[in-house]
Amino acid sequence: QAQLVESGGGLVQVGGSLRLSCTTSSFVLSTNAVTWYRQAPGKEREWVAVVVSGGARNYADSVKGRFAISRDNEKNTVFLEMNSLKPEDTGTYYCQTRRLNRDYWGQGTQVTVSS
Repeated sequence: QAQLVESGGGLVQVGGSLRLSCTTSSFVLSTNAVTWYRQAPGKEREWVAVVVSGGARNYADSVKGRFAISRDNEKNTVFLEMNSLKPEDTGTYYCQTRRLNRDYWGQGTQVTVSS
């Protein structure tokens, strides 16, 4: 069953950086919008950032200026560069895309920001 695969999470100190990756071997990502979400323990999943097929990007206010979403179409990968990390950025990060009226999700990658 086709799905997305996230990687790049880990444990980092406050102010540190991580780069998350989202890829799939099942279809081309560049033709659809790809969205990053995150979910902290005990909280609902929240939207973080999106890049649409034309390249436009948008960010949640909580990460604007610190996170950057980008595509590498040759690698069929979408990245989430996270800088100036804060403890409130801790959570499981998921990527999602929609293709042929079906949503695809990854299994998530854990990001923990320690103070």
